Amino acid sequence: MEIDREDGRTQNQLRPLACSRNILNRAHGSASWSQGDTKVLAAVYGPKSGTKKNENPEKACIEVIWKPKTGQIGKLEREYEMVLKRTLQSICILTINPNTTTSVIIQVVNDDGALLPCAINAACAALVDAAIPMKHLAVAICCCLTESGYVILDPTKLEEQTMKSFAYLVFPNSILSVLPEESLLVGGERMEHGIITSVTHGVMSVDDYFHCLERGRAASTKLSDFLRRNLQRHQTNPSKAG
Repeated sequence: MEIDREDGRTQNQLRPLACSRNILNRAHGSASWSQGDTKVLAAVYGPKSGTKKNENPEKACIEVIWKPKTGQIGKLEREYEMVLKRTLQSICILTINPNTTTSVIIQVVNDDGALLPCAINAACAALVDAAIPMKHLAVAICCCLTESGYVILDPTKLEEQTMKSFAYLVFPNSILSVLPEESLLVGGERMEHGIITSVTHGVMSVDDYFHCLERGRAASTKLSDFLRRNLQRHQTNPSKAG
């Protein structure tokens, strides 16, 4: 049984996607990412010499700075920064440029739902534009659980406000990995069968969570295909890094 959504989409249908790279002249890498009316700009600066306090100088450091559309940064934005940092650290190769810091600035242009996944997708595209060494690409999606128990993907802001719970899921795209084949196996399973980041809000049963995971992984293929096509159209300038 399908549920009616105000914009006419099916439960599994994503909003229109758009991505542009190399849009900021002074950044080492930059990208905009839109999903429907949600739009985020990401700018990458670095790697710069030295690491932040309490960071391991034997590895590269990723710094994330979140800038809301209006107002001051709050508790939710701090959580977004932490999730983004951990996600980007897991997909970047941190041993190539030790004792350096790469700053990722996230600027919210408009928030109409699924803001954090949109920001993660923008940051990944910007890192590619900056030629930052990465293990593989990653794509993020938001899966929501309605009060009646249905799962919908990529919600609008209005839909988010009526949901029982939701999950932010980030999946690897190891098909483009630069690592050896054996390093793509985790517990005997290929990496794309796994998950990089999972953040849930609200009440969700284990069965509902795995349902979200299944639907999110299926939709991540569409996001990965879109990202690949975008990267192939706009080849990165190797002189940007550094």
